[in-house]
Amino acid sequence: MSDGREWILPDAGATTRLGAAIAPLLAPGETVLLYGPLGMGKSTLARGLIRALTRPDEDVPSPTFTLVQFYESDPPVAHFDLYRLTRPEEAAEIGLDEALDEGCAVIEWPERLGDDPAAWLGPDRLTVTLAEQDEGRRATVSGAGAWEAKLKDLHVRP
Repeated sequence: MSDGREWILPDAGATTRLGAAIAPLLAPGETVLLYGPLGMGKSTLARGLIRALTRPDEDVPSPTFTLVQFYESDPPVAHFDLYRLTRPEEAAEIGLDEALDEGCAVIEWPERLGDDPAAWLGPDRLTVTLAEQDEGRRATVSGAGAWEAKLKDLHVRP
């Protein structure tokens, strides 16, 4: 896994822009893992990423209750919220394998996949950890597999 890069995200707009900056670098079979406590902006980042892959006015509800939302884009993207999972195996039941076979996945609460989320995912993963930073957020971003090299191409406009 690559060493992390950090961005200070002073507001929701900056969090959205980070998601939009990740989107064009995604390829089929890759996963974006979003870590952070409730209210840190995981859904906001996912929304920015998905809208960059689909269209700016795409309806992107948080999949808190549906657990997953699929979007037609290039590559196809699935947005998972695993908060309510009680067993890692449930991720397969809601289509994680199929999502990665056909496109990419954005996963909120990947820690619900157990101690080793990599066991459920392909080798190419981007990990984003959101934490409080003064009045905004700090995003720590690291990559595994193909994302180790791609991370240098990740640029977020202020």
